[in-house]
Amino acid sequence: MRCLIEAANARIAVAEGRITESSGPFDVVLRLPDGEVHSGLINAHDHLHRNHYDRLGMPPYANAYDWARDIQARYAETIARGREMPRRQALLHGAWKNLLAGVTHVVHHDTWEPDFDDNFPIHVVPLASVDSVAMSPDFVPPARGAFALHVAEGVDGGAAAEVKLLAERGLLNEWLIAVHAVGPDADGIAALRASGAALVWCPSSNHFLLGHTAPSALLAEGIDILLGSDSRLTGAGDLLDELRFARGLGALPGTRLLDAVGATAARRLGLPPPGLAIGAEANLAVFRKPLLEAAANDVALVMAAGELRVLDPGLLCAGISHGCIYENNGVARWISGF
Repeated sequence: MRCLIEAANARIAVAEGRITESSGPFDVVLRLPDGEVHSGLINAHDHLHRNHYDRLGMPPYANAYDWARDIQARYAETIARGREMPRRQALLHGAWKNLLAGVTHVVHHDTWEPDFDDNFPIHVVPLASVDSVAMSPDFVPPARGAFALHVAEGVDGGAAAEVKLLAERGLLNEWLIAVHAVGPDADGIAALRASGAALVWCPSSNHFLLGHTAPSALLAEGIDILLGSDSRLTGAGDLLDELRFARGLGALPGTRLLDAVGATAARRLGLPPPGLAIGAEANLAVFRKPLLEAAANDVALVMAAGELRVLDPGLLCAGISHGCIYENNGVARWISGF
């Protein structure tokens, strides 16, 4: 299908999965004079199979391990019911949560799933990961290449000690994608910053569980920051919710927040630089509000790998088929690829 998108800031043509010259005949023309087209967003931390739950827990906790033990006991029946959902269906809940928010690439911080190689509607970034150094003492990272660990997800001494433990095991280096890092002490902050590691910041999840998020000294200029939504078990919702939450904290300027879901995230995760140049794979979204203010109901269109995945039903026209109307948190969109 040859598709032309006419937004307020650009005319983007897509054919055979890639952005092409915006001339000639098109099978579908989508006019969005009230929207701006952007590269698809990158969510650097989620657990795709856990997004059909609501938030669970009675926070605050001293660390994520205490939270995990508590919910397994306190919400055993809820968790058991959730696990009855077929695996692919659970994973797709996570995929659509992300796509509906304009995300085209997501890190699944768990074991790679066969479904990701079987007509899955969103790019899942292949990133080596385990829970944490404490939970996975035998973890051996790839010889060269990024790897992700939950680090210091707590506010107690045990959380702070994880940074030193990483260093002792040779895991504190420029390949580390450290997720959360709420509780490092002054020495840990200095070690993380000096190592060249990147930080995935998930502030709404951190505030829900722990009442705190990563220290400002760690977030300051000089370290690469990526943004993650975490799953709905602890996070505020989708990546747009996370962007607004992060912006409200005032810890990072808008440019760094945009890079945290764009250029910085792509570079640290080994993805092509985001862009809308001719020849690039078509991973894009159209927003009806400025990105740092947008919510899911402001996302009018999403393409991943050149496939139209999300569309405002008011834009449906001849040439678009093989989809259905999907409602999530009160937002109804046409979706395709499930």
